[in-house]
Amino acid sequence: MAETENNIESQINKSDYKILIVDDVPSNVLLLKILLQNEKFQVCTANNGHQCIEVAKQDHPDLILLDVMMPDISGFDTAVILKSDATTADIPIIFLTALNSPSDLVRGFQVGANDLLTKPFNKEELVIRVMHQISLVAAKRIIVQQNEELKSTINGRDKMYSVIAHDLRSPMTSVKEVLNMLTQLIQPEQIGAEFYKLLEDANRETDEVFHLLDNLLKWTKSQTGRLHVVYQDFDLNDVIPPLIDVFRMVAQMKKITLKVEDPGIALIVHADNDMVKTIVRNFISNAIKFSEEGSSIEIVMTKEMPNARISVVDHGKGMNEEQVAKVRRGISFSSYGTANEEGSGLGLMLCRDFAEKIGGHIELESKEGEGSTFSVLVPLA
Repeated sequence: MAETENNIESQINKSDYKILIVDDVPSNVLLLKILLQNEKFQVCTANNGHQCIEVAKQDHPDLILLDVMMPDISGFDTAVILKSDATTADIPIIFLTALNSPSDLVRGFQVGANDLLTKPFNKEELVIRVMHQISLVAAKRIIVQQNEELKSTINGRDKMYSVIAHDLRSPMTSVKEVLNMLTQLIQPEQIGAEFYKLLEDANRETDEVFHLLDNLLKWTKSQTGRLHVVYQDFDLNDVIPPLIDVFRMVAQMKKITLKVEDPGIALIVHADNDMVKTIVRNFISNAIKFSEEGSSIEIVMTKEMPNARISVVDHGKGMNEEQVAKVRRGISFSSYGTANEEGSGLGLMLCRDFAEKIGGHIELESKEGEGSTFSVLVPLA
């Protein structure tokens, strides 16, 4: 800590900082003014508490040296007024006082003192204490500046992500549709097994890229506040089965069977339709990615008051305890699927974000080598 403060002090240009001296004795003001000006600080002065408050509001000093015993209002009362005003509340105060009883010291800190110096003071000690407070002010400025730079960087990054995802999504849609059509129309014997395998791989990888771009676009909009929750009442039985049909061809490429269990009852939820579908899409996509050829994936919908539960159950690679713990803590990580499909970890982050936005949450059960069950609980209407 001391080393950090010394580094900051060495970088401080004292002429950039203004100190307000407040004392009803002119000779004291003059002494402090000469001392601080010799240190290259900017200096402004006030002769009483009321004038101190006016100058503080007008000049916005970086530090106030405030006498306690003054005739109009005391330094303690002046500090109370300064700390109650948002425009002056953050200005650090060093009290200069002849009072040195424990109760006076406690009172000083209670009203907002950053430091106290008893009269008569030592000049070197005063300069050291002033520099300590100015170093804290300088450090705060550095933090504020770095935060602004970080916000600017993040905003620029999010804008770039959004532009990339938006601009690539449209051409990728066209490529995806063409490859899907070719995969359905062309038979392996027409072009040979080797070329047909390449076509299937291209189709699968295009689907994955499109899915990633879609997630990236939605995640960026969510993080920048441009994606709003649109609540409505709808039956999961009307939404989930058609959604699963979209994945049947992708699943067939790995000879995976998608099974939807009929809940046998209406499941009317109050949520954002698109967000629920995005969560389930990501669950199914992950399940296909991490399932072995010839296996099955079950989609189960149940009522668990006050929620509806949508679970996607696979019998694939599963996750070890460390990976499960990371997912539950919201830590993103990537891993490869059973056919070396690459994952970004963005999908699960998006699912967690959307689930929280609609008032639900995500649950995970997984065992390495046996499979995983991802569930989202959505509030019932």
